[in-house]
Amino acid sequence: MSDCIFCKIINGEIPSKKVYETEKVYAFHDISPEAPVHVLIVPKEHIASHNELTAGNVGIMMDIHLAANEIARLMGIADSGYRLINNCGTDVGQTVFHLHYHLVGGKSMGSKIL
Repeated sequence: MSDCIFCKIINGEIPSKKVYETEKVYAFHDISPEAPVHVLIVPKEHIASHNELTAGNVGIMMDIHLAANEIARLMGIADSGYRLINNCGTDVGQTVFHLHYHLVGGKSMGSKIL
């Protein structure tokens, strides 16, 4: 999608600090981190949100979750713990409409999400 910031990052049109990449997934450091480790994991295929997953593209979830495991290991937080967060819709804070997950960790965050 030509106007999607994450598509532009994936295509190298906008610079990013890459953390991890496969044929289907690209991960990079968030430019406004909320924790010592804050990585965005995005599918290379443009999918607007979790609501756009179908039987034909849901396999990307496996790739995203396997990427999250490897990224947590690479970032040194696999054993201490991390959160994998997806915002789906404007009411919960989705601002970029390209499916993505925030992998956050590196500090104690307690047990409450809100």
